[in-house]
Amino acid sequence: MLYEWLAADSGILNVLNYITFRTGAAVVTAFLVTVVFGDAIINFLRARQGKGQPIRDLSLEQQLEKRGTPTMGGFLIWLGLVVGVLLWANLHNPYIWVTLFVTVSYAFLGFLDDYAKVTKQTDAGVSAKVRLLAGFGIAALACAFIMGLHGAHTPEGHAEWGALNGLAEKIAAFAPQTSVTPADPDFSGGVAVPFVNNYFLPLGMFFILFGMIVIVGSANAVNFTDGLDGLAIVPMMFAAASYAMIAYLTGNFVFAEYLGIQFAPGAGELAVLLGAMMGAGMGFLWYNAYPAKVFMGDTGSLGLGGMLGVVAVATKHEFALVIIGGLFVIEALSVIMQVSWFKLTRRLTGEGKRIFLMAPLHHHFQKQNWPETRVVVRFWILSVLFALAGLATLKLR
Repeated sequence: MLYEWLAADSGILNVLNYITFRTGAAVVTAFLVTVVFGDAIINFLRARQGKGQPIRDLSLEQQLEKRGTPTMGGFLIWLGLVVGVLLWANLHNPYIWVTLFVTVSYAFLGFLDDYAKVTKQTDAGVSAKVRLLAGFGIAALACAFIMGLHGAHTPEGHAEWGALNGLAEKIAAFAPQTSVTPADPDFSGGVAVPFVNNYFLPLGMFFILFGMIVIVGSANAVNFTDGLDGLAIVPMMFAAASYAMIAYLTGNFVFAEYLGIQFAPGAGELAVLLGAMMGAGMGFLWYNAYPAKVFMGDTGSLGLGGMLGVVAVATKHEFALVIIGGLFVIEALSVIMQVSWFKLTRRLTGEGKRIFLMAPLHHHFQKQNWPETRVVVRFWILSVLFALAGLATLKLR
């Protein structure tokens, strides 16, 4: 909004035309908004929630000490992010709006879950089946729209949807314009293969299903990771920083051509949104650092994970998310392995057995008497390494 009012073709305000400048401005703006209004929001949440988030009894003394801490701290993040995006992003860019759609929708799902937990004072919120069904529905709409936007940059000028080509043409009309020669015919319904220059595995309409799995999986993986003070937000910031760079490079034809990655016109604007997320994340960490004054809650974690997933789909770097978000993947896998092994052994032997002392994985280390801060900082270190490894794949082709 501010960018659109003040940007000029010459003079000092010309800097507003640069995505890099606006990304930095979004970081600072979102951080300041979150820090300035943080105490007021936390006090409001504490007054409304009374006993705060119910703490599941994990037989861990450190966890029980957190009783009374308010949840839904994701609202701090969303306030800073929305202000940063509205001020510094190009609001005519459709990738901004589809990402905000997923983020806000998933955050609302998380809010409903947090609200149910707080009002009922139980750790059981909205049923997992309802959350998954709604999550897949939201992701399907977003992926179909992104596929339609990508279709504008194929030789056909729209995604190939058969009887629904008319709808595909209408969506393609929203796509950012470019003078670059149309991309590979499979750009719209294909998935970029890691370590291979400009090759897309053609999925057709199954691309939507693939994107749905990426977005829902990302949202739930971040949700599993959010269990200790500061544990989820810092790796999320590292992942956002990585994808901000990927979005910028993918949306710039010169850099994309040099690196041999797919050029996605307009995707570079997502760097501004991710910059706002990083700034809001730093502001949230101001209050969420050990000992936390507020918890992120599902209000924050589901929205953040959904955002990361939809950006990966929009930039055609879905597989890179497995590496960049490696910590989230490990946390999610620890839960899947634990539950699956327990059910399998109970069925075979009549007694369920566990792989870890407790899942998600961070609780396993707590059970081994690691201090919470040690677990968190070491997981942060791993998230940095995963982010750097993911970025390295841009040149390994």
